[in-house]
Amino acid sequence: QVQLVESGGGLVQPGGSLRLSCAASGSIFSIEHMGWYRQTPGKERELVALIPSGGNTIYADSVKGRFTISRDNAKNTVYLQMNSLKPEDTAVYFCNALVIATSRVTSVYWGQGTQVTVSS
Repeated sequence: QVQLVESGGGLVQPGGSLRLSCAASGSIFSIEHMGWYRQTPGKERELVALIPSGGNTIYADSVKGRFTISRDNAKNTVYLQMNSLKPEDTAVYFCNALVIATSRVTSVYWGQGTQVTVSS
């Protein structure tokens, strides 16, 4: 079994910054991609940023130039540095990972979500 644990959410003023972290643990052989999604009430979950094991990162147009995704493969951890935050960035942020387990079974895992609120 694999678990994703997120941290770093909270309340921040417009223009401020937050850094989200998500650590994967458990029966992991390798992690293909890791990413962040967000969701607000009444809306579908949307991709924020994705970082594959190799290759280019992907960002939603709404966060390009403000958010940066990175990963530490040795720690099985993905980060989301969020700068110049706007009220419309308010959402629950979910970590996502495509994991190959030690059993060689490939599955998608989600974190429990962390609330980010941008408000003055």
